Amino acid sequence: YFLDKSDKYDSRDVERLQQDDKWVENYLIWRHDVVDDTLKMIDESFQWRKEYTVNDLSESVLPKWLFENGALFLHGYDKEGYKLFWFKVKHHTRDPKQQLDKKKLVAFWLEHYAKRDHGKPLTVVFDMAETGISHIDLDFVRFIVNCFTDYYPNFLTKIVIFEMPWIMNAAFKIVKGWLGPDAISMLKFTNKSDVQEYISGEYLPPHMGGTDSFKYSYPPLVDDDFQTPLCENGPITSEDEHESKEEIDADTKEAGELNEAQNLNQKKMNSIEQISKSEETDKTEVKPKNAKKALTTFKGPLLHISPAEELYFGSKETGEKKCLIVLTNVTKNVVAFKVRTTAPEKYRVKPSNSSCEPGTSLDIIVSLHGGFAASLQDRFLIMAAEMDQSSGAGVPELTQFWKEVPRTKVMEHRLRCHVIESSKPSSLTLKDNAFNIPAKTNEDLHIQLTHLLQINRRLEEQMNRCLWFQQLSVVVSLLSVTVAAFCFYLAYAQRN
Repeated sequence: YFLDKSDKYDSRDVERLQQDDKWVENYLIWRHDVVDDTLKMIDESFQWRKEYTVNDLSESVLPKWLFENGALFLHGYDKEGYKLFWFKVKHHTRDPKQQLDKKKLVAFWLEHYAKRDHGKPLTVVFDMAETGISHIDLDFVRFIVNCFTDYYPNFLTKIVIFEMPWIMNAAFKIVKGWLGPDAISMLKFTNKSDVQEYISGEYLPPHMGGTDSFKYSYPPLVDDDFQTPLCENGPITSEDEHESKEEIDADTKEAGELNEAQNLNQKKMNSIEQISKSEETDKTEVKPKNAKKALTTFKGPLLHISPAEELYFGSKETGEKKCLIVLTNVTKNVVAFKVRTTAPEKYRVKPSNSSCEPGTSLDIIVSLHGGFAASLQDRFLIMAAEMDQSSGAGVPELTQFWKEVPRTKVMEHRLRCHVIESSKPSSLTLKDNAFNIPAKTNEDLHIQLTHLLQINRRLEEQMNRCLWFQQLSVVVSLLSVTVAAFCFYLAYAQRN
């Protein structure tokens, strides 16, 4: 294919195909590991990508009214944790002159999400409420279907069709013919009574029976995960109704003790890490040099973030309600950061808006409060940008800094939530007086050992208190026995 049609491919796609094993694997999975069918799909999708200039699509090259229309956007998650790609059919009108731009808008959103979340699958929602004959556009629907069946491999989980008017039944029989047997099973026809089988109410608008208050608007480009701003010390809602001042102070003290313990044990950890590294070297001498190691730390240009992808919370039964995010500044300047969440009513983040000195690490404690439980749909966004040395790091300075910093200079990294059902989590999870240990890299072991030393110190203090009370109890008991014996003696002497 390449020899015959190299001029019909974008060289960036060819280069990515040679380097990105996951991309190749997705093509194979989507074509059931039939190599000839896979090659044909790659050929067709590459030609389409060049025709639609997918790699160069941006807000600046598309008409502004397309974004303002609000017919297509990404927002929320289904019950399996997959991103929702909304098509508000009532905002779409059939117009051959606008068709190419509208198709490019679809490609823009799919490519935007694929690059940001590394090709994690989507759930498509056709919201057909308040639609009629004037909104039927089979050519456009077919294009959307083809994007998932022919151009974006293994990218579709299901198609949720909400309140399809009966008059469109004939049209969708044609659509089923385009999908093929595998994709037909992904069609889910729903109405207000059963749509929550697939999407929870928190990500459904009121007209679909949900509670999501999200309102699409442009500009700026919809930051689909993080619509609600996070205040400096937790959610906007009055958390004092759920937490007492003593609990907040206790959390702050705990964070301080955590940092202190890390500093005290840094020297010990250096020697331990050196031993661990030498042991690992001995064990891996026979491995090829290009062997990849599973990463638990995201290594960004400004901050290294651990854990790399997921925060592990416990279910209501297991009870873990705190997680630790470790930020390490790898630059020579102060780095400002802030943390946002898709569920600000659930989480307290300390600190959520601060700065990190060059070469230092900083702990962020994320905790559930009130009676809330973590869910797979919850996400966290860490934003970071370098500050000038002359800039202050107080709240007013940081507020002004985030208003002025260009978006192109902001590093962003997303973390998703994972709910632990068993007692053996595989990432950093803090509990009030316990720590669950994963078997990870030296960096994780360093954090774990620090916490274990801190917990050990607390246990020693508790044991010392117990021993003191035990000794006091023995003394009081002896005095009681002595007094009782003396009373018996006096009584016996008076009787005689």
